[in-house]
Amino acid sequence: MNTRAWPAPAKLNLFLRITGRRTDGYHTLQTVFQFLDYGDALRFRVRDDGVIRALHRIAGVGEEHDLCLRAAKLLQRAGGVGQGADIELDKRLPLGAGLGGGSSDAATTVLALNRLWGLHWPEDKLAQLGLQLGADVPVFVRGVAAWAEGVGEQLTPLELDEPWYVVLTPDCQVSTREIFNAPDLTRNSAPITMRAFIEGAERPGNDCEAAVCKRHPAVRKALDRLMPFAPARMTGTGSAVFAAFAEEARARAVLSEIAAHWPPGWQGFVAQGKNRSPLHEMLAGEQY
Repeated sequence: MNTRAWPAPAKLNLFLRITGRRTDGYHTLQTVFQFLDYGDALRFRVRDDGVIRALHRIAGVGEEHDLCLRAAKLLQRAGGVGQGADIELDKRLPLGAGLGGGSSDAATTVLALNRLWGLHWPEDKLAQLGLQLGADVPVFVRGVAAWAEGVGEQLTPLELDEPWYVVLTPDCQVSTREIFNAPDLTRNSAPITMRAFIEGAERPGNDCEAAVCKRHPAVRKALDRLMPFAPARMTGTGSAVFAAFAEEARARAVLSEIAAHWPPGWQGFVAQGKNRSPLHEMLAGEQY
C-alpha cells in the first residue's frame, strides 16, 4: 500500500435553507459549504489486474454501499480503465453526522485515481461524474468553499472568514432520507441572496434542525451545550453541531469544558475552517 495519505476533509453547512421540492422528490436548497482541516484519509495501491478492493470495513456499511468502492468502479467504467486499485480508508468522521464523510471519501477516491490511473480528466468532468454518487460530491471535487443552490450542485466560490470551529457529534446517526421525507420538514423558505449572506444582512439557520431535534433529542442537547459559548447550529441533515471562535485557544478551552461533562459516546474536535480543501492544497503542490 502506498504510504501517501490522501485527505478527505470534513465540511460544514454554515446554513441550510430548503426552498422547495421538485417533482422528482429532490429538494431545492441554498447553503454555504466550508471545509475543515480535519477528516478521513485514504491510501491507494494501483493494481494491474483491474480488481478494485477495499482493505477496510466500515461498521454497518456493506461493500455495495461503500462510496470509495462505488466511486472507483464508476471512474473505472467511465474511463475505460484496465487498472484496478486496493483502497484503504482511515475513518475518523462518524456516519450520519452531516460532515460529508462519505461524499468526501468518494471525491478523494475519484481525484486520486484520476491521477494514479493517468486519466487526467478535467475537474468539470470529474464533478459531473461525482454527482452520480451524491449531491455533495461535486463540492469536494472542486475543493473551494461555495454558495450552493439547486440540489446542492450549483456552486459559486466564496471567500469566507476561516475561524476555528468546535464540532460536537453526539452518539446518534441521522438518516438524510428520513429527514427529507419528514412531514414536518420546512420546505418553503424564501430564498435569500448571496450578497445578503455575505454582508450579514441575513443569518439563516438550518431548516432541518427542528425535524432532527424532534427525532434525535441528543442533537438538541448538543446544541444546548454549545449555545452558552457561541451561536451554535447543526450542519447538513446530520447529528453534528458546531460553533465558531476567532481563536484556536478559545475553541479548545470550550471543547475541554464541554468534554468534562458530556454523555458517554459523544465525541468532539476543534478544526479550522478552510476556503480551499486540504486535499486540493496537497494536489496543488505536487506533480504526478
